[in-house]
Amino acid sequence: MNPEKDFAPLTPNIVRALNDKLYEKRKVAALEIEKLVREFVAQNNTVQIKHVIQTLSQEFALSQHPHSRKGGLIGLAACSIALGKDSGLYLKELIEPVLTCFNDADSRLRYYACEALYNIVKVARGAVLPHFNVLFDGLSKLAADPDPNVKSGSELLDRLLKDIVTESNKFDLVSFIPLLRERIYSNNQYARQFIISWILVLESVPDINLLDYLPEILDGLFQILGDNGKEIRKMCEVVLGEFLKEIKKNPSSVKFAEMANILVIHCQTTDDLIQLTAMCWMREFIQLAGRVMLPYSSGILTAVLPCLAYDDRKKSIKEVANVCNQSLMKLVTPEDDEPDELRPGQRQAEPAPDDALPKQEGTASGEAMVGVTSALPPGLTHSTERAPVTLHLDGIVQVLNCHLSDTAIGMMTRIAVLKWLYHLYIKTPRKMFRHTDSLFPILLQTLSDESDEVILKDLEVLAEIASSPAGQTDDPGPLDGPDLRASHSELQVPTPGRAGLLNTSGTKGLECSPSTPTMNSYFYKFMINLLKRFSSERKLLEVRGPFIIRSLCLLLNAENIFHSMADILLREEDLKFASTMVHALNTILLTSTELFQLRNQLKDLKTLESQNLFCCLYRSWCHNPVTTVSLCFLTQNYRHAYDLIQKFGDLEVTVDFLAEVDKLVQLIECPIFTYLRLQLLDVKNNPYLIKALYGLLMLLPQSSAFQLLSHRLQCVPNPELLQTEDSLKAAPKSQKADSPSIDYAELLQHFEKVQNKHLEVRHQRSGRGDHLDRRVVL
Repeated sequence: MNPEKDFAPLTPNIVRALNDKLYEKRKVAALEIEKLVREFVAQNNTVQIKHVIQTLSQEFALSQHPHSRKGGLIGLAACSIALGKDSGLYLKELIEPVLTCFNDADSRLRYYACEALYNIVKVARGAVLPHFNVLFDGLSKLAADPDPNVKSGSELLDRLLKDIVTESNKFDLVSFIPLLRERIYSNNQYARQFIISWILVLESVPDINLLDYLPEILDGLFQILGDNGKEIRKMCEVVLGEFLKEIKKNPSSVKFAEMANILVIHCQTTDDLIQLTAMCWMREFIQLAGRVMLPYSSGILTAVLPCLAYDDRKKSIKEVANVCNQSLMKLVTPEDDEPDELRPGQRQAEPAPDDALPKQEGTASGEAMVGVTSALPPGLTHSTERAPVTLHLDGIVQVLNCHLSDTAIGMMTRIAVLKWLYHLYIKTPRKMFRHTDSLFPILLQTLSDESDEVILKDLEVLAEIASSPAGQTDDPGPLDGPDLRASHSELQVPTPGRAGLLNTSGTKGLECSPSTPTMNSYFYKFMINLLKRFSSERKLLEVRGPFIIRSLCLLLNAENIFHSMADILLREEDLKFASTMVHALNTILLTSTELFQLRNQLKDLKTLESQNLFCCLYRSWCHNPVTTVSLCFLTQNYRHAYDLIQKFGDLEVTVDFLAEVDKLVQLIECPIFTYLRLQLLDVKNNPYLIKALYGLLMLLPQSSAFQLLSHRLQCVPNPELLQTEDSLKAAPKSQKADSPSIDYAELLQHFEKVQNKHLEVRHQRSGRGDHLDRRVVL
């Protein structure tokens, strides 16, 4: 510093003292400056006051010499003290040079800067609020200062500034929020602690409504919640807890929509505390905002669904996620299925909010969906309530499809996805059927899932697709496999006018595919693809086939299922699969409690519908000779059963064939055929039943099944011993006549034709060397 330079009105003694390295001498100089400025204040000499402040700022506080900077800082503080209430007129000139010294490399000088600014703020009090942003910016940097003395000084200044803000009603929150939003993303532990402490203070001031600006800082708060320091995490939890309490008290002033995607992002984090907190917020948002959250459904589901598969280690997150999922599902109503044109005054749908999310979160493609007035809880009158709420079904279906396709996803998540699909098909069937063609393959694939519960939920969805009136279309889309459109069109409700079909030759019985009015165009497509899957995945048929078919018989009409499958199998080119599938269906028909009503319908063949069904089943059952006989036993067509067994002598008898005869003998001894065994008492009226059973006996080798059936037939009484005096006088009864409307001769010809095809196929395989000859010599 140039000693000859004029620093008036500062005297040379003051200048020398300000430049001294000793603090005591600089303090004496500060007292002289305070006295000098007081005189100027008394004289109202603003020119000299400004000149003193400018000199202390430019020549000392911003000097290159460290001692001069220290002198300038204490001098500026002295000016502020001398000015008193009038210091507010000169705050900019007083504060700026001090804040510049906050960045000084010398820690002692940074401490003196804190001390000087403390004195300036203490005097000015509320007058410093217009300069709050620059003060806050400077303090946020000092909060992370490595020097403990500097940090201690900054904390004193921080507490003073908080007191001023708390007692004032002139705090400019609008201009402060951008700075807070910027500083909240600091990674420094102390800076984060400083930010959180200020948010707590601002939240506690009644005149400051920080809730309006929560969307600006919510993401940063969740970032801080993941800090390594336990104290900071605890402080952040408290802040978020206070905000959530205020949201519950004043939902009408909450900008739910602006914070939805923020919560979606943090619900997917790997940090347990962040994820649990975000999920709790999401739960409250869904319950408080109601349908306002619907446009963000795809993002919410992306975050929530994986959590449903968590184990007990994350039980709390799983439970909250489940509540979120259930609450969101309840928001979807039948109103969401109404076309836009039915809603007068409906505004054009805006782009889906989910578009702001990453693609893997299932963004909506902007399909025009219905807008529904928000059904918000009482007291919620936010502006979004008056705006139409759109359910973006495209994005939701994309997310559900993605999760269902992921084989690594947990069982509970897959079940939740299927429950969502079922719910959407119930509530919004017309709009959901736009997505059925894309969902259908993955729903069929899910039938191979390891969990029975998943398969059952999957079948519920497929059954709803197959039975919903909304799915009735003229063209259900391309059908896999052979051209079956003709048969598909025949799946209709039987009419009396079609009775003559049974007595016609060729295709009689095939056209009479009874179907309830609720079956739609997807039903037959479902049956075709299900059989195709059984054909390509034989283990699925073996392990889960009975479970799947029995469950479908409960969910849909059992007669429709058996009739349609029989129709399809009649045209099956893979004869070995057709035989296997017929055997499986026959076993289910004869043994499952779910098919009790269908068995009773077939037992007597009293109605036209039951006769139609018998003809349809019979033609497909011909792929397996033994199952054909069992169907005749079930329907009490004993004479035809005897005729069939007579044809067995022309068939190739293999070990598999004899094994099936063995199983049929076992079935005859089961409760399902109790009526058949009782009919053995009426020898006179059931001669063909006895002949058929003896025919089976003659087919069997000496085995346990042979002994079982032999013992049963030995119990058949002598008809002469059963005759009474009254019965001798009575006219002889004829045996139970076959149904006159069924052409049994034609059915027998069909049986021979099918078996000839099977024989040709076996011979072809034998010629290629890929067939193991399992014939046995009788």
